[in-house]
Amino acid sequence: MKYSQGRRRFLRSTGTAGAFLAGAGLVPGLPAVGAEEAQVDPASVRFRPEIEPLVRLLEETSRERLLEEVAGRIKKGTTYREVLTALLLAGVRNIQPRPVGFKFHAVLVVNSAHLASQNSPDADRWLPIFWALDYFKGSQARDVQEGDWTMAPVVEGAVPEAGKAREEFVAAMDGWDEERTDAAIAGLVRGVGAQEVFDLMCRYGARDFRDIGHKAIYVANSWRTLQNIGWQHAEPVLRSLAYALLEYHGGNPAEGDEEADRPGRYNLEALKKIRGDWQGGVILPEVSGQFLAVLRQATWKEASDEVVKLLNDGVAPQVLWDAMFSHAAEMLMRKPGIISLHASTTTNALHYAHRHTFRDETRRFLLLQNAAFLTMFRDRGGARKGILIDQFDAADGIPELGEVFAEVGKNREAAAQKALAYLDGGGSVEEFLNTAQRMISLKGTDSHDYKFSSAIIEDSRMLSPTVRNRYLAGCTAWLEGSAQKDSPLVKRTRAALG
Repeated sequence: MKYSQGRRRFLRSTGTAGAFLAGAGLVPGLPAVGAEEAQVDPASVRFRPEIEPLVRLLEETSRERLLEEVAGRIKKGTTYREVLTALLLAGVRNIQPRPVGFKFHAVLVVNSAHLASQNSPDADRWLPIFWALDYFKGSQARDVQEGDWTMAPVVEGAVPEAGKAREEFVAAMDGWDEERTDAAIAGLVRGVGAQEVFDLMCRYGARDFRDIGHKAIYVANSWRTLQNIGWQHAEPVLRSLAYALLEYHGGNPAEGDEEADRPGRYNLEALKKIRGDWQGGVILPEVSGQFLAVLRQATWKEASDEVVKLLNDGVAPQVLWDAMFSHAAEMLMRKPGIISLHASTTTNALHYAHRHTFRDETRRFLLLQNAAFLTMFRDRGGARKGILIDQFDAADGIPELGEVFAEVGKNREAAAQKALAYLDGGGSVEEFLNTAQRMISLKGTDSHDYKFSSAIIEDSRMLSPTVRNRYLAGCTAWLEGSAQKDSPLVKRTRAALG
């Protein structure tokens, strides 16, 4: 890998033709910017001319002034979609995607902030996005301190023609070849349909357990953000993604046998044993509890084999997902922490990919990998023993929703018990979710606050009613409570936009 002017030469965008996918713009019109302001360092990737000036604004404005500058642009006509686009692209160009986490959360969290915005009332709509803008500036400064990585132009002469791009990309990814992959993904984005590209990324994002699920999370979140900002911005984003998916330490994984790679290799064969009509099974709630018990003790291989067995016995995939989401929440109750949290956010990402990829083989692979990964989260996070999510007692009586969130952040077990009593007692699930979102928007300070809350709000709507309440109750372990102080960014954002 070469360096240029202190910057790693990897990645570039030329602007990609493709369908413009739906987004959520508010008011039209970006203020005109002079030619001098739009100049870009030739050693770095250039974005499309209509968005480059706004990206430059985010990059070059100080953290102390950025929110006010963006608010000023919004008042003059800059749209929500333009801000979201610039936020993602500024992160992609300026922040090293390795390791896939840490400072790179400024990119990983963009979709979560967008979902939080969509879940918020009008008065709070900009709070998650402005929080993410500020977070980007912190990550950008950290990247500068750690070497000032910047996405560079792709080597155009190495980009394969459209008819060979898929074959070249697969060969490069299988060989863990960075430079070959960079050229191949550029050719793939330019010449192959978006859905085909997403399917490939889903497969490679789930093939190994390095970075505790962040590779799969980046696949899902980048794809989802592109659906809102438009596929014409895909090339730099997917070059960053491909580079992230190739991260490893030590010897080339293609030539080794590390634990992180074993489930993927095993499950590529195991998926072939699943019956052809596996998606048409029967909902059996009692089997969900049985599979949950397996996940608590099984090895990754045993968990994968159990998935194959249950599907071949005619059990619907929903039953397995119910158990896996429950197990992820249970880990957080047992051992609150970053590893247990990522069991939930990774399950969210793999479930999203499972629902939206179009190849049956990929869909089976993602299901198997999620089961295997949960056992690895369990053991790495030290969550093998403790509370049982399907058996803990609810609090006495039926509390008001305010009582539940007054307990959140103080006593995790008591908060879970009160949440369960509220939900089982007929309390509104939507009011619970709306309050959870509002607490994050007002009080959240970390990327994981947004990633986790956006994931569980979405996932709770995908679960069977028989497990949903306990799942949500268990997830209070990482929500914000009403007793916490509001983030200083809330006041600053409201003042800037007022």
